[in-house]
Amino acid sequence: MSPTPRRRPIGTARLTRGRASVLEARRAAALSTTNGKARLAERLEVRKTYKLYIGGQFPRTESGRAYEVFDARGRLLANACRATRKDIRDAVRAARKAVPDWAGKTAFNRSQILYRIAELMEGRRDQFVTEVMAAEGVGRRRATRLVDAAIDRWVWYAGWADKFSQVIGSVNPVNGSYFNFSVPEPTGVVGVIAPEVSSLLGLVSRLAPVIVSGNTAVVLSSQSRPLPAVTLTEVLATSDMPDGVVNLITGLRSELVQHLAGHMDVNGLDAFGLDPDQAAAIEQLATENVKRVARPPSRGVDAYDWLAASAQSPYLIGQFVETKTVWHPIGA
Repeated sequence: MSPTPRRRPIGTARLTRGRASVLEARRAAALSTTNGKARLAERLEVRKTYKLYIGGQFPRTESGRAYEVFDARGRLLANACRATRKDIRDAVRAARKAVPDWAGKTAFNRSQILYRIAELMEGRRDQFVTEVMAAEGVGRRRATRLVDAAIDRWVWYAGWADKFSQVIGSVNPVNGSYFNFSVPEPTGVVGVIAPEVSSLLGLVSRLAPVIVSGNTAVVLSSQSRPLPAVTLTEVLATSDMPDGVVNLITGLRSELVQHLAGHMDVNGLDAFGLDPDQAAAIEQLATENVKRVARPPSRGVDAYDWLAASAQSPYLIGQFVETKTVWHPIGA
C-alpha cells in the first residue's frame, strides 16, 4: 500500500523557480479595521498647516488670518498664514537680535552652516521636486533641475564665505608709512522680497548671498507659491543655522511690502523680486533711513534666467556689505 501523501498547510505555497513567494500568495489585509471589519471609506489626507518662521519658531500670524494657495492648475494645495505689520515687526526684532552672534562667527563657520543646509536639502530632494512641480506647473525633469541648482547654489556660496572679502576688499596704496585696508562688513538686517515666479531657486539665489557675509534676513515669500519656501525654513530649523538669522513671512504683498521697506530697523532691502513699476515707490520709503536697495531688473524678474551663470556671483554678496577702511602704522 502506498503511503498517504502529506498535505501542505493551508496558505503556503511551493517555493519553486518562477513561482510566487509566500508573501505574494497571501491576501492583503486592511490597514485599519473597525470592530474587526475593514473600513469602507478611504482615509482622509492629513493636510499641512503652513505657518510663519520667526526667530527659529513656527508661529501663526497674530491676526489668525489665512489665504488659500493653489497649484498651477488651480487646485487647492493648502492654507498659508496671511501675515500683518506686527508679524513684520516681530521678524525684524528677531533678525536684529541674531546679528551679533551670526556676524561674529568666523567665515569658515558660516561656510560650514551653509553647506549643512545643502546636505539637508539633498535629503529632502524628492519633496522639493514635488512641491516645485505643483507650484510652478513644470515637469519632473525641469523641477529636478531647479531643485538641484538651488542645492548647488548653497554649496557655491558656502565656498565664498571666507573668500569674498579678498575680492571686494583691498589693500590701498597710500603716500605715507601706513597700511590702508578696506574690509567688507555685514550691513545688518536685510529685507528680501522673494521672486514671485521662481518659488525656490529664485529665493535661494537672493537669500544665500545676503546671509553668507553675516547679515540676517527677513524674507517676504512668493505670494502665490509660498510652499517651497516654507519647506526650506523647515530645513533651516533643523540645520545649524542660529535662530533669527532667516525669518520668513507669507501673505499678501500689497499689505506687507511697504511695511518691510519702511521699517526703520531694516538696513538693506533686496527688491529684486518686485516689478520694476513698484521699485520707485519702494526706494522712496527706503530713503527714510538710507537703506541699501537692490533694484529689480529693468525687463522684469519674470524674464530672468535663474539657471544662468550670472544668477550667482560674489559681487551679489557685495550689494549688502559696508566697507570699513582701517589705517595702521607700518612697524607698529
